[in-house]
Amino acid sequence: MKKIYCATYEGIDAKVVQVESTLTKGLPSFSVVGMASASITEAKDRVKSALLSNEFSFPPKRITINLAPSDVKKEGSQFDLCIALLIALDNLKDDLSEWFVFGELGLDGVVKENIQLYPLLLSLANQKIIKKAIIPHESLQKLSNIPNIEFYGVKTLNEAIDLLKKTKEFVAQKNSSKLEYPSYSIDEQIYYFDNNYMDDFLDVKGQEIAKRAALISAAGFHNLLLEGSPGCGKSMIAQRLRYILPPLSNEEILDIAKLDALESKEPEFRALRSYRAPHHSSTSASIFGGGSFRAKIGEVGLAHRGILFFDELPHFSKGILEALREPLQDNKIRISRVNAKIEYPSDFLFVGAMNPCSCGNLLNQHVECRCSEVEIKRYKNRLSDPFLERIDLYVVMQHVNQNDKATISSKEMHEKVLEVHKRVKLRGQTNFSAKLSDSEVDRYCILTTEAQDTINRAVDRFALSFRSIKKIQKVSRTIADLDCSDTIEKRHVLEALSYRRRV
Repeated sequence: MKKIYCATYEGIDAKVVQVESTLTKGLPSFSVVGMASASITEAKDRVKSALLSNEFSFPPKRITINLAPSDVKKEGSQFDLCIALLIALDNLKDDLSEWFVFGELGLDGVVKENIQLYPLLLSLANQKIIKKAIIPHESLQKLSNIPNIEFYGVKTLNEAIDLLKKTKEFVAQKNSSKLEYPSYSIDEQIYYFDNNYMDDFLDVKGQEIAKRAALISAAGFHNLLLEGSPGCGKSMIAQRLRYILPPLSNEEILDIAKLDALESKEPEFRALRSYRAPHHSSTSASIFGGGSFRAKIGEVGLAHRGILFFDELPHFSKGILEALREPLQDNKIRISRVNAKIEYPSDFLFVGAMNPCSCGNLLNQHVECRCSEVEIKRYKNRLSDPFLERIDLYVVMQHVNQNDKATISSKEMHEKVLEVHKRVKLRGQTNFSAKLSDSEVDRYCILTTEAQDTINRAVDRFALSFRSIKKIQKVSRTIADLDCSDTIEKRHVLEALSYRRRV
């Protein structure tokens, strides 16, 4: 019996599959066992054609391919090359169990690329259970971005056989691709950022309070809610926020590329955080993920390390808004199905935009609002207090004036965010200020006596909850960092309190 390794999905992570083969005497047959999907069962015809097309005689034996563990459902065309190699090399005495092999076979024996290989291999690399792999040559440049794996690219089945027989010399490719982005290094960790601002804050005229809140939001990864009349610039600010977010480490860039591949998009390996903006008519499954057998990732998971933007926030269903409280608080989402229960990270920056009322003219100085008090109250009540408690910064947009001017560019704002990022990392803080745990808040959010007295008075006056107090401290920490201050002072707390939602 010979064996070789491949992998399949278990949730959104990779599960190692041991591919075993036996060729025994008996009536000629070819079977694949081990909960194989239709795509793997169809591999029998592709493998047989590829072997016969390359001058291999298909053995007249009873061929059994086992995919272990047998209690995990396997799917994907990446098993083709494994199966073909085990049959072709049945007489080879060398041990093949050190190899991971991935590749779909054409009928002529050509090894084809599969976009799903990237998230599979990245997951295996993160689990530190793979050292070297045979992959399609077409995928070599893309997959070689994954560190700590020796990749051997093959174009045909014959090349893969030559590699394992050691009849030809093949050179491994290992983490050869370099990111061509501006970067800086802190404690031997390199951080990359993109300085091409496709959408610039220079396009946003006026709205100084909102732009200040956007800067604080980007620097500390604080959730932001913008309220204002239609056309005042809420969506413009949300779209431009993506380009001033903190830089990314190489591991974070690889994670974002993995999410692209899970969405069946070609990974770009850009030093730019993701931006997801689902429509308010989206279903719960599309937002959070779902599926009858294998729970697929949704918008919340795809926004990991980036922005999740909900425009027309009150028009999202009540169920979606309430379910969003979990990932906003815990930075992860759990999906439970009869056949699977999975958990995936959802550490994103949430940005919401809403009108002040149903008609949108409540704050408009020139157009009269058509809503009654009952309609306005009903509209506002679509957002529950527990949901709004998870919002760090609440801003009422200013009225648009023809004399409004651009005051700051995305480049200037991004430079301030980068300086804050450096300060945060140099003091040993691993998380963004908005994501600090309670113990980390006590460690890093050091307040002066005046600042602490201000928070105490605010607690008494506004009856703040424990969560609200912590959020004010976190926002104050980011404001202090923008002010290049090691301690949080009274003015920083007062500014943080100004972004509280007024009931």
